[in-house]
This record gives sequence, C-alpha cells and structure tokens, in this order.
Amino acid sequence: MSGTPMDGARCSLGWSWEFWVRFGLYLFIASCSLATQLPSQIGTENGHGALELTSGLGRKLYALPDDKSVIDARESLVADPKSVERVLQLSKAEAARRQYREAVATTTEALAFAPKNPDLYLERGHRELGLREFKPAMDDLEHATRLAPEMLDAHYHLGLAHYFLGEFDEAAASFERARALAKSSDSLIDCSNWLYVSLRRAGKEQEAAQVLTRITPDIKNTEPHLYFYLRLLRFYQGQLTAEAVLPPPPTGPEDLEGELAFDTVSYGVGNWRLYHHNRSEAVGLFRKVVKGEAWNSWGFIGSEQELLRGEK
Repeated sequence: MSGTPMDGARCSLGWSWEFWVRFGLYLFIASCSLATQLPSQIGTENGHGALELTSGLGRKLYALPDDKSVIDARESLVADPKSVERVLQLSKAEAARRQYREAVATTTEALAFAPKNPDLYLERGHRELGLREFKPAMDDLEHATRLAPEMLDAHYHLGLAHYFLGEFDEAAASFERARALAKSSDSLIDCSNWLYVSLRRAGKEQEAAQVLTRITPDIKNTEPHLYFYLRLLRFYQGQLTAEAVLPPPPTGPEDLEGELAFDTVSYGVGNWRLYHHNRSEAVGLFRKVVKGEAWNSWGFIGSEQELLRGEK
C-alpha cells in the first residue's frame, strides 16, 4: 500500500516526460519539413518560382513555378533518362515557365551522353541567351552550326548572341545565313526583321533597304507571334506609322501574349528611333518594356541592353 502512491506518481511523471519528448520530436520534424517546402510555397504565393538572375539594371528576375507540363516531362525523362527527345521536351517545358537555369542544367546533363547532338547545343544556347550569358551561348550555337550547317535556328540564335553584344556586322552575317535557309514565309519574316535591324545598327542603310524588297504585299504570317514582326517590317517600309503599329500595354502580369506583342513592337520602334537619332524617345520605350514580366523575350533583352549601353 505504501508503494502505491509513489508508483502512481512515477507512472504519471514518466508518461508526461515521454509525451513531451515525442511532441518535441514531432515539432522538430514538422519544422524541418516546412523549411524544405517554404521557398516553393512562398514563390507560388508571390506568383514566381526561383530567382534566375539579377539583370544588369539590378532587377531580380524570377522563374514561374512548375506546371503540369514540367512535372509530366520530368516524370517522362525519369522513365527514359537517355532520351534526347525527352530531355528537349523537359528543357522546353522548363523554359516556358522561365526556368532557364534549370533548362540549361537539363541540356548540360544530356550532353554528357550525347555530345554531338546539335539540337542540345541549340537548346542550351537559346536558354543561355535568356540568362544574358551571351558568350557561352555563342560558343554553343557556333558548335550547333558546325554540327548541322543547315540548321536555320542555330544561325538565327547565333545572330541574336552577336546582336545583344552589339556585334551588328556579325549578327547580320548570321541572320543572312538563316534567311538563306528559310523555307516558309514565317521564317522569312522572322529572319528579315532581325537582318534589317542588324544592318541598320551597323550603319548599312542601303543593304537594309534591300532586305525589305522580299517582304512583298502577298507575304503573310501563319505563326501568330510573327504577326508583330510582319507589322514592324511594314512599318520599316513606311506602310504603317509608329502610332498604328504600337500595340496597347499589357493588361496585367497574366497578359503574356499582350506583353510579348508590346515588348516586340516597342523595342522595334525604339530601335528605329535610335538610328534616326532620337535617343530620348527610344529610351522612353525601352524603359516601358523593362518594367514588364516577360524578361526572356527578345524585345525585353534588347531594351535592357540598350539601356545598359546608355549608362556606359
């Protein structure tokens, strides 16, 4: 009897100690789990994913969170990790979510087992351009052109690498090679736009005017995004005014198509004003472009580079 109360006390105290140890362990595990999930959850709540780069203008540029296409492509690659086709599918899905560092890593891993595949060099070079890594992009894209001299996209993106570095003569040479490989009106429109602006920036006005002679009234686009390049070419030909060609600003961060159109045309018109010695109005357009979210668009990158050149 004398031992009963003490035994009861010991039992009660023992249960309390064990409960709190287990409870503390549970909290520790839960907090660790939350810590691993928090960055992606915060990114999703803020509408973006990982930090991809800080621009030369000092702005932090973010990816978008994974969507179903990224998740599905990742699972597909796990099932067949040596498939170049599935690697490219994942890289392009990542790039569509502005996950450019992830896309570069995806293609880099594939180049370890497929080092002579031109599509992988093209894909990696394309994404390096978006990361403003113009020299590495140039190396990859030159490699792609050596492996596949008839690959239009490799010459085209190589032209962009030169262009963003301010190497306008070299850019024009690459775009000329790309245009010579064009087999559709869409490719002709796309290459002609960049060939024209490269020649104008290189000070070769007469050669640039010759580029426009192939953009006849019957030329039509089939790819919707190239509608804006075609309208820019009509603007360069004098058939449209700047006021007529400039689209309205995007309605908000979710208006991706509207922003792509705005960036593309605003940069084109700003460029036009640059080589017509109206830098102040050009800079005004470039500043509007770099306030947007589509930091991987060529119009955004071109505007950013021009603003950086103006600061030097």
